[in-house]
Amino acid sequence: MKAEIVGVGTEILLGQICNNNAQWMSQRLAEIGVDVLHHQAVGDNEQRISEAFRLALSRGDVVIVTGGLGPTQDDITREGLAAALGVGLVRHPEIEEFLREKFRRLGRHMPEITLRQADVPAGARTILPDRGTAPGLVFKTN
Repeated sequence: MKAEIVGVGTEILLGQICNNNAQWMSQRLAEIGVDVLHHQAVGDNEQRISEAFRLALSRGDVVIVTGGLGPTQDDITREGLAAALGVGLVRHPEIEEFLREKFRRLGRHMPEITLRQADVPAGARTILPDRGTAPGLVFKTN
C-alpha cells in the first residue's frame, strides 16, 4: 500500500514550525508495512490545498493530511478537500452539540467561529477528538 502525507499550514512553509506530525505518521505507517512515498506541505490557500489533495490522491492509495481543521479563518482544509472531491460542506448537528458541550464543561464562552468545525465535506465520516475541538475527517474515494 502506498501513502502520501500532506501537511497544511503556511507556518510549515515559512519554517515557523517543523512538521513533526509527518515524521511521526511516517514512522507509524512504516511499522505496519505502509510505504510512504511522498510528503507535501501546502500553505493556507484553498485552491492550493485542493490541488495538493488531487495530486496526493493520484499518487497514493492512502492520503493522510494534518493541519487546517481548527476554527480560525485560515483553517481551510475542509474547504480544500470538498473542492478537490467536488462536494459541498454539510453542517453536522452532533459535532455542533459536541463543541457546545465541550465549552460548557470548560465554563467558557464559545466563539461562533468554532462552529466551522461542524461543517464537513459531504460523504465524509468524522472522528471526534479526545483533546481539542477539531474533528478528524475520513473520506473514501474510488
